[in-house]
Amino acid sequence: MARSALSALVAVASFSYVAGQATLSTFPATPIASLHFAYPSQVPYKVVPDQYARGTQFGYNICNSTTENQQSLCQTAFVNGIDDFCILAPSQPNSTIGDTEGEEVIWCTKKGHGGRLIPDGTITGIQVLRNTNYVQLFAFLNQANIDISPPDFGGELDPHGQDLLGNPIGGLLYSTAFSSDNKTIQQINEWNMFVGGNTSAIKVCNPAGPNPAGFCQHTLDRIGWQYNMPNSAVNGVFEVCDSDAMDIPGVYTVNGQTLSYSQPPESLGPISTLPYTARIPASSNCVTFQSSALYTDLASISAPTPTGTSSGSTPTASGKGTAGTGTGTRSSSASTASSTGKSNGAGTLTASLFSSIVGVAFSIAFIA
Repeated sequence: MARSALSALVAVASFSYVAGQATLSTFPATPIASLHFAYPSQVPYKVVPDQYARGTQFGYNICNSTTENQQSLCQTAFVNGIDDFCILAPSQPNSTIGDTEGEEVIWCTKKGHGGRLIPDGTITGIQVLRNTNYVQLFAFLNQANIDISPPDFGGELDPHGQDLLGNPIGGLLYSTAFSSDNKTIQQINEWNMFVGGNTSAIKVCNPAGPNPAGFCQHTLDRIGWQYNMPNSAVNGVFEVCDSDAMDIPGVYTVNGQTLSYSQPPESLGPISTLPYTARIPASSNCVTFQSSALYTDLASISAPTPTGTSSGSTPTASGKGTAGTGTGTRSSSASTASSTGKSNGAGTLTASLFSSIVGVAFSIAFIA
């Protein structure tokens, strides 16, 4: 939906009346993605303190040492680098992203953010791609360790949501990745995150970049990270690379002609075909690390014992979009990949399109 039309919709839909009685607002007066809060002085206790048609904010945004524990409901995330980032995930074991997308809380790799720590051994591989437009992280996970049901393919989280309240409602994200000193904290108003299928794909877009809303656009949630965050990550490898910029999600070229793909309404049924394959941007200057050197704060946090469903079961989709399937293997140039046929991983799209479509076919998406 065009932003001008969306703004008009917000203006007329903020309040509605039934039989002369005021009902709860559907949309906020100002979209959450347009709000700016300097960290930490301007961060409110709750970004969304009021009740809306979809609900109210589950957790809180002022997070510090008093809220930092494994029961924290902090919803202010950080994505600074390979050793310091947060994943938004449920607060209760065996949850699905589809059922909890408005309530996710932060699980972080380092102390100091006021949230939960990701249990030791949860992250089994990660690739970070950096350029002036965005920083992208793709991690392989044991997702039961962060309260996601083992079979869940998950979905997408972003600061917009179907009603401009964000998913999670009121969630904020900050980063030092785009500051000249790598220390100054900046609010990131355009970001998105796919979580599920034993993976997490996170993209944070440079506020000073030419098109942060384009690179981090949020309207292709049903076709997964393969089209929104193509990568050449390999499970077991921990690396940071410089990267060319990906194509704007949904934009592709055929015979020299630039075309755009729009996600069809869910009412038309599952997405069974796609007109293009996402290009994996070339990467270079990759530096590898040992996980034991990256995640020293996690050593004291043990993974919970999974309950309910066997961790060996096949993931199934729920909620917004699908986090994806297949496991990638990178070529020496780091710009192409192929499928190894593993059932739970994440990899890249030159793995058969079939694996992507299967995940899409099961997704139950909300309007992005």
